[in-house]
Amino acid sequence: MVGRRRRPCHRHHPHRDRHVPAEGVPQVVSVYVKRGTSRQIAFEAAGLQDLRACGARVAELAQVDDTSLATVTIQETSPTQQAAYEFGTMLAGLHENGSDRVFGQAPPGFDLAEHGEGTMGQERLPLVSAGAQPRPWGVFYAEDRILPYLGSAVSNGSIDTDGAQVIEALAELLRDGAFDTDDRPSVLHGDLWSGNVLWSADGGVLIDPASHAGHRESDLAQLTVFGAPHWDDITAGYESVKELSEGWNERIGLHQLHILIVHASLFGGSYGRQTVRTAQNYL
Repeated sequence: MVGRRRRPCHRHHPHRDRHVPAEGVPQVVSVYVKRGTSRQIAFEAAGLQDLRACGARVAELAQVDDTSLATVTIQETSPTQQAAYEFGTMLAGLHENGSDRVFGQAPPGFDLAEHGEGTMGQERLPLVSAGAQPRPWGVFYAEDRILPYLGSAVSNGSIDTDGAQVIEALAELLRDGAFDTDDRPSVLHGDLWSGNVLWSADGGVLIDPASHAGHRESDLAQLTVFGAPHWDDITAGYESVKELSEGWNERIGLHQLHILIVHASLFGGSYGRQTVRTAQNYL
C-alpha cells in the first residue's frame, strides 16, 4: 500500500472505454474497472452510493455487476491548500450523517444476510445490520476493529506474544470505556488513507471505501497514517463545520490502530511492530 495509489489486493485493472448516452449523443467515457468477489464488489458499490447520498464527492459509478465495478476516470491534479480546506468541510459534512445508526452498521443496500460481513482489501470487516443492539464505541472498536486481526498478525510473526498482550490490554481499556467520547456514530469512508483521496479540479474525491458507521475521528486519523497533503488545512476546514472533541489529536494513534493491525494481518513485517508501539502509547 505504501507508495501506491491503490491497495494491490484490490486487483485493479487498466482503464477501459465505454459508450454512454449524454443528451442523446453517444460519448466516450474513460472508466476504471475493478474485479473482485461478489462480496467485495457489493460492499464497495453500497459504500460509494451511501457516501454520495450523504453529500460526499465520490468516484462516479458507471457500471456494477456481480464481479466487477467500473467508475468514471478522475482527471487528477495537485492538491492545493484551498482544495484541502474544502475537502475538510466535505468530510465534516459527511460525518454529520449516521447518528441514527449503531457503531459498525453496514451501509444501506449491502445485504449482510447474503454476504456475512464486509471487506477491507482482502481482509474481512465485521459489520452489523440496522436495528442491532447498540454498543459503546470502545466495545465495538476492540471487538470488531482490532481483535479480529490479532490472531493472523501473531501467526505471520509480525506481532509476538508480548505484543499480543499489549494489544489485549488495550482492548480491555477500550471495552471499559476509557477512550469513549460523546460522539455519536458517523458515516465513515472507513479506509481513508491518503491514497484513497484523488485530487481533481473539483476537489478531493473519495475512492475505495470500506464504509460503515463509526467514530468520525477514525477517518481523520487514517488520513495521517501515510501522510495527507495540507493536513492543517484539512482539519481547519473540518472544524469550520463541525468542531472536534477535546483531545482528538491525542487520540490519532488510537484511531490508526485499525488500519495498522489490518496491515499487520495482511502484510506482516514492520506493520506489527508499529501496531504494538502505537497501542503501547495508550496503556
